[in-house]
Amino acid sequence: MSDNTDDNIKGLNIVLVEPEIPQNTGNIVRTCGGIGAHLHLVRPLGFEVTDRHLKRAGLDYWHLVDISYYDSFKEVREKYPEGTFYYCSTKGAVRYTDADYKDGDFLVFGKESRGLPETLLKENYDNCIRIPMRPDFRSLNLSNAVAVVAFEAMRRLGFAGMESAGRLTGRKEFS
Repeated sequence: MSDNTDDNIKGLNIVLVEPEIPQNTGNIVRTCGGIGAHLHLVRPLGFEVTDRHLKRAGLDYWHLVDISYYDSFKEVREKYPEGTFYYCSTKGAVRYTDADYKDGDFLVFGKESRGLPETLLKENYDNCIRIPMRPDFRSLNLSNAVAVVAFEAMRRLGFAGMESAGRLTGRKEFS
């Protein structure tokens, strides 16, 4: 884990603004570990980083994830002024599958109970993306939404740094 030390972030970046539920953040740590994404956590957090539910949900993947902590989202933007930020919200007009993801992009998600602040969405509306869903459905769970959008971004980046084929245990390989 780091504390805001890497100024030249490459790969995908996941930003959680004031996450509230430790299990969601733990699941997101696991997703970040699997895709090699850097996790940025914006305080206040709704839990302690030593929370057992957080640690359990992240399993043994904590050592694979670079995590940076910030006291405000403004601090993240100031640290990465050239970064492209995509704001994930049910209020976005653009489908997440239509975004033009690039290496080093930031996917920003809000707190479970309220999402991202509407003022932030208005200021950045051209970069607000959404996961399509039924009109009578409010939203997906935060960790599921992060996984859906992050894996689409990684697909667009050619699954850089990820294995493209699995291996069965105990199976003879045929040539």
